[in-house]
Amino acid sequence: MDEFFDLPTLIVIGVAVVILFRLRSVLGTRTGNERPPVERRRPEEGNGRASEETVVPLRPQGRPAPSLDDERRARKLEAEIEQFSHGDAGLATNLKAVAEADPTFTPKSFLEGAKMAYEMIVTAFAQGDRTTLKNLLEKDVFDGFQRAIAEREAAGRRVDFTFVGLPKIEIAEAEYDRRAVNVTVRFYAEVVSATFEKDGQLVEGHAEQVQNIADEWTFTRNPKSRDPNWRLLATNQLD
Repeated sequence: MDEFFDLPTLIVIGVAVVILFRLRSVLGTRTGNERPPVERRRPEEGNGRASEETVVPLRPQGRPAPSLDDERRARKLEAEIEQFSHGDAGLATNLKAVAEADPTFTPKSFLEGAKMAYEMIVTAFAQGDRTTLKNLLEKDVFDGFQRAIAEREAAGRRVDFTFVGLPKIEIAEAEYDRRAVNVTVRFYAEVVSATFEKDGQLVEGHAEQVQNIADEWTFTRNPKSRDPNWRLLATNQLD
C-alpha cells in the first residue's frame, strides 16, 4: 500500500485538489435552477412561419427601398414634365398619369423618338414605302395613307421629297384611358416637296424651295404590351 502514497504522488494529488477548488470558485456549481443556454429558435414546422422572436423587416417584402438611381430618375422625370408642359397644369397632370401607366415614358425621350418617326413616315409616304408605314401606323391610318399612295400611283404621278428639319416640336396633349397611353405632338417642319405628272409637269409644291408645314399627330401605345414602339393613331394638318 505504501507505494501509493510516495511523496511525488502526494504532490500531484495536492496540485489537482488546488486546481479543482479554483475552477469551482470561478465557474460555480449547477443547482438545477439555472436558465438553459439561449438556443436559436427554428421556424414552426408545418406552417412555414417563423417564431415570435423572428426579426420583422422594417419594409414589407416585395417593396425594395428606393435606390439613389430611382430617386434621380423621379426627379429627372418631374423636371422634364415641368419643362415640356410649358406651364400647362392640366398637361403636366396628364403627362404624370402617362408616366405612371408606362414607366418607360419620359417626355424628352418620347419627343426624340417622335422626331425620328415623323421624318420616317413623311419620307416613306412620299416614296410609297408601304412596308415602313405598316410598321409605324395603326391600321386605320395606314389604310388612309395606302389609298393616297395607290391613287397617286394610278395617276402616274411621282413625288420628289427632301426632309430638311424640325425647327419646332411640342407636346400638345396626353392621356391614359386604361387601355392605352396617347400623346399628341405638334410638328413644325421644313421640307422640299414637289409632285409631278407622268409627263414631268409640276402639279404641287416646289422642287427647290423649302416649305413650312405643320402637323398634329397622335401616337399611341399599350403600356402592358412587350412591344416598346409607339404607333401613329391619328393625323391632322394644321393651317
